Amino acid sequence: MIYVFDSSPLIDLFRHYYPERFPTLWQNFDNLVLNKMIVSVSEVGKEIEDWGDRLSEWVKNHREFFLNPTTEEFNFVADIFRITHFQAMIRKKERLQGKPVADPFVIAKAKISGACVVTQEKLKENAAQIPNVCEHFGIPCIDLEGFMENENWMF
Repeated sequence: MIYVFDSSPLIDLFRHYYPERFPTLWQNFDNLVLNKMIVSVSEVGKEIEDWGDRLSEWVKNHREFFLNPTTEEFNFVADIFRITHFQAMIRKKERLQGKPVADPFVIAKAKISGACVVTQEKLKENAAQIPNVCEHFGIPCIDLEGFMENENWMF
């Protein structure tokens, strides 16, 4: 299984699972990244690259992890936004400030790659969030704990 990570599980990993305390987790994570079993999208990298923390340093040293969208993925992003309700994924604040919006690209990468989205967002009725969009389009979507369970990581 290939996993496409949203920014939220990366943030949780880097904030709560210190390499010194969880070396096996990080060995497993690094192996999956190396084998391209975990990927993300360039927009996620742009969201977190300037935070000035351990995660942003990792982002700068792992540019190949953050994949650029393909034409097919751009077309699927357009399919997502053809559903008026899902246009709310791009919040007014991001539009006005020209900030990156990664969510639709994470979903599109998973759809086109036949992968599973990993996000910490929760399914909420009538929401325009990653799990809702994934459910609508039949794309597998799990949280960080579900990912660890899928990979049988026990610490």
